[in-house]
Amino acid sequence: MVVRSQSSAAGVLALLQEPDTVFKQHALKALIPLVPQFWAEISEHIALIESLYESDDLPKPARHNAALLASKVYYFLGEYDEALSFALGAGSAFQAEARAHGAGEYVETVISNAIDRYVTLRTEEPSGSSRKIDSRLQAIIESIFDRCIEEGEYRQAIGIALESHRLDVVNRIYDLTHDVSLLSYTMEAVLDTGFSLSYRDQVLNFLLPLFPPPTSLSKSPHIHALARLLVTLNRPSLVVPLLTSLVPKERLLAYQFAFDLVEGGAREFLQGVKADLPEGKEETQDIYDKLRKILDGQESVKLYLEFLKRNNKVDMLILKNTKDVLEARTSIYHTAVTLQNAFMHAGTTSDVFLRENLEWLGLASNWAKFSTTAALGVIHKGHFEEGMNILGPYLPQAGGESQIQGAAYSEGGALYALGLINAGCGSGQPVENYLRETMKSAQGEVVQHGAALGLGISAMGGRSSDAYDDLKETLFTDSAVAGEAAGYAMGLVMLGSADRTSAEEMLTYARETQHEKIIRGLAMGLAFIFYGRQEEADSTITSLLTEKDPILRYGGVYTLALAYAGTSNNDAVRQLLHIAVSDTSDDVRRAAVTSLAFLLFKNPGQVPRIVQLLSESYNPHVRCGATLALGIACAGTGLQDAVEILEPMTKDGVDFVRQGAFIALGMILVQQSEASSPSMSSTRALYTKVVSDKHEDPMARFGAAIGQGLIDAGGRNVTISLQSRAGSKNTNAIVGMTMFCQFWYWYPLAHCACLAFEPTAIIGLNEDLKVPKFEFVSNARPSLFAYPPPATPPKRETFAKAATAVLSTTAKVKAREKKKAAADADAMDTDEKPEQKKDGDVEMKGEEGPAGKAADGSPSTNTSEDVKPKRKSEPSSENIANFSRVTPTQLAYISFPPEGRYQPVRPVSLNTVPLKTGGKGNPNSGVRKVPSGIASERYAGGGGILLMVDERPDTEAEFISFDPPVVEPAPTENGHAQPQALIHHAVRPSIHIALDESSPDVDPPESFEYPFDS
Repeated sequence: MVVRSQSSAAGVLALLQEPDTVFKQHALKALIPLVPQFWAEISEHIALIESLYESDDLPKPARHNAALLASKVYYFLGEYDEALSFALGAGSAFQAEARAHGAGEYVETVISNAIDRYVTLRTEEPSGSSRKIDSRLQAIIESIFDRCIEEGEYRQAIGIALESHRLDVVNRIYDLTHDVSLLSYTMEAVLDTGFSLSYRDQVLNFLLPLFPPPTSLSKSPHIHALARLLVTLNRPSLVVPLLTSLVPKERLLAYQFAFDLVEGGAREFLQGVKADLPEGKEETQDIYDKLRKILDGQESVKLYLEFLKRNNKVDMLILKNTKDVLEARTSIYHTAVTLQNAFMHAGTTSDVFLRENLEWLGLASNWAKFSTTAALGVIHKGHFEEGMNILGPYLPQAGGESQIQGAAYSEGGALYALGLINAGCGSGQPVENYLRETMKSAQGEVVQHGAALGLGISAMGGRSSDAYDDLKETLFTDSAVAGEAAGYAMGLVMLGSADRTSAEEMLTYARETQHEKIIRGLAMGLAFIFYGRQEEADSTITSLLTEKDPILRYGGVYTLALAYAGTSNNDAVRQLLHIAVSDTSDDVRRAAVTSLAFLLFKNPGQVPRIVQLLSESYNPHVRCGATLALGIACAGTGLQDAVEILEPMTKDGVDFVRQGAFIALGMILVQQSEASSPSMSSTRALYTKVVSDKHEDPMARFGAAIGQGLIDAGGRNVTISLQSRAGSKNTNAIVGMTMFCQFWYWYPLAHCACLAFEPTAIIGLNEDLKVPKFEFVSNARPSLFAYPPPATPPKRETFAKAATAVLSTTAKVKAREKKKAAADADAMDTDEKPEQKKDGDVEMKGEEGPAGKAADGSPSTNTSEDVKPKRKSEPSSENIANFSRVTPTQLAYISFPPEGRYQPVRPVSLNTVPLKTGGKGNPNSGVRKVPSGIASERYAGGGGILLMVDERPDTEAEFISFDPPVVEPAPTENGHAQPQALIHHAVRPSIHIALDESSPDVDPPESFEYPFDS
């Protein structure tokens, strides 16, 4: 018998009107499964159903059914709050419904609303007490926690517990599992999502005692998380007990921990830890001395400097070609080549390009001269011990400023360079005092400009009131050029202090002055003051964003971005997107789109999706902002989604959009190989084509030259990252990229991009902090992480090929006649006939072109045939020596052979990839999974400086010997007149740039000269 489908619930609804309670109970029970089909009909009787729920005449189960029925009807009506309220009253009926088949969507919606309501109530209660919270709601939440724990869904439970301020649940889960990775997950969740600062600190202080003490036997994988936690809390009093507990038995781990703190810690914090460390007893005094030396930060800087010097792989041919095609007499092109050279040689101390092109250097005038001298600071970044010697010839002399025409620009540039050399080196007071005194005694605004920028960068985050006051005096002279630099520098000195007095002073002056340059400097200075302060900056952000002056609104956008940097805060993202499409100023809209990068850099995969529509905007400024947002947020990832958005933008109709696209591609593809990124070779070819095209717009050619510098930055041994290796925010890099974005208004600020260059190496040290010789294994194909191949010399071959390939039929006929005549003349020699056939074959290029090409230009076809067998026979792993380049993505593939003499005290990376599929088929598919999934873990414990345990201490070890100091006292040897002449005339080949020409150590490795042989 066929069951007839029900067409109405009217019959069952009629039973609700019956006086007998038995009929009512039956009706309530029968209506519950009918709600999905007849909810509209049942909703007309909702008042009656609610009255039955409140009636005392019905037994408890019937009232629960009435509540469940009302809840489901409200759910279908879209009234989720009402649905939740009645679901709470349904008691056992709702629990039975949750277990029933097919009720998933309704139950999930009600439970998610229950969680949301619980979280809201808990966060509104400052004390966290549960007085206001309905006990029935509490019971549902507790059952959710219990179910998650039973099913092993610990992370889900921790997520709800964090949002609802239930740290007792986190404690309960850890007591149950003793899984340290869950503590790390909790810490990352609270740091990388939009929790308030006060609650963030509360959670971190709660987690700290739960972490077990690190030991070298367990390889302590949580040492990364512990370092990040302590860096974020920024309290030396918490670090010192941990270090002192490690010193007696785990000194290698103590050294490692100190190096990890230096990677992410603020300068003030590290100085505090160093000052609080005890002197130690006789046996521990040496250990504490070494710890203080490491915490100074200078040990790390020296090691990375040595690494960049030794492994410099700059392709000089690229630089030479760009210099040859860009007209040096045009200031923008001279600056472009200067910046390209500075970025390519950043930190390598190699000024060989400058010394070989003195005549080109002499063509710089005015601010181009300032930029050229400042580029020495980028090239020698980190060479703090010799900074004054290197720049000595160009710095203002004791007698005051030079009176030679144009000397002020080289002097100002040298002062700026001095700041860049000492950025993040902790080289302390001498340099700052020198810059302060020079700034106070200088009369010219150009020298003041350079001194102020140098002081801001070298004293960044030091919060020195003396430096701030000196800068304020410079600001009050109301000189546009000097005042702009003072505005930036005041913010940099007070970085992250949220100092209300300073902020008020700067804002008041910005409103009073007439100079746009000063207003912009102060607006950006305000953004730096509130760096990382989240909700503490809200009142200032609101005030700036409502200003009439677009420059102050521009500062408000950056204040918002820097205050919430790295948090991915939804409200901040929403606000920036609103400004990007609604503000009346193009500059503000461009800044709003660019600023998205600073909020979302820990989740680079999200940025292309968010920015895609903006990249197609009708407004070119918004499109330009989208290019930089992609470049900064996805820097160093090689993210193909971002590249696919940028590639069409390199053909945009507006020159500055193309400029932004070229720069962004350079940032994204830095340290990518042709095997790991399919766009690598095409992008390099595009750069060469655009730079060489004289009909291209100057701004686009400028962008392509900068892109060439960024893609090969730091001798191809640095990446660009706004995250430190410890996973925390890289303050120097965020500040550097923010300053770099201001190149739109002022080209010399582009030099600050070098602050975001992060050397990518594994540097193993023994307990004496020496560098032993050893090898480790990269379990990936060598080509995947190889340096790019050398650039090919100019295009002579292509012209030769074109000449031979284009042959008309007339030429063929003539060739045949010539051959016939030669055959008739010399018929006696039969051996010549095959030879002539050969000639004939060569002539018949139109039909047998490929064969001809194989005979003439064997590289083209032979290499394509040779490459295939090579790929098959390419090993699936390679041995790498200590002190070598290891890219961030490659870290996941690094392992130390168990039989090796040296073993690291902590894991190289938390993202290890089991790679056993290398020998079978094409390993590319397995390898490519890592780059595509790059997220915030990209730098969680990224290589860097590793302390190594010596498994065979009795055997004599070999060490990598460091060269003696590179710089000789060149300035005193040549006097001051010659270097000044170099800067102003620069045509005498005998004069050096910064170092003595006879000094062999400054030159890059010998292989560096190879492009000029051909």
